[in-house]
Amino acid sequence: QAQLEESGGGSVQSGGSLLLSCTASPYISRNYFMAWFRQAPGKERERVAFLDSGGRTNYANSVKGRFKISEDNAKNTLYLQMNSLKPEDTAMYYCAADEYYNGAVYEGYNYKGQGTQVTVSS
Repeated sequence: QAQLEESGGGSVQSGGSLLLSCTASPYISRNYFMAWFRQAPGKERERVAFLDSGGRTNYANSVKGRFKISEDNAKNTLYLQMNSLKPEDTAMYYCAADEYYNGAVYEGYNYKGQGTQVTVSS
């Protein structure tokens, strides 16, 4: 059973950048669907970025043009580059992976990490 572990969260000022990483152990097949979710206090968890095995991506409107999802298969790592961060981006960020499911529901993904906190101050 693969494990996912996120890292790279932290506290930044508005307009700053962060690079989140999600490392799979032992590995996740490059054919899997991969996604980043986030959940802010008092809000529902939302999918912010998605990557399929063909390299196609999808972003939530709220992060489009500011966030970029990518992967390094040699390192078994998924990334989320976050630029022009806003206070409303403050949330716990989770990565998720699944062999068959490619939807926007977090519980639909078979593999999920524990999350990394991102806090953006104004």
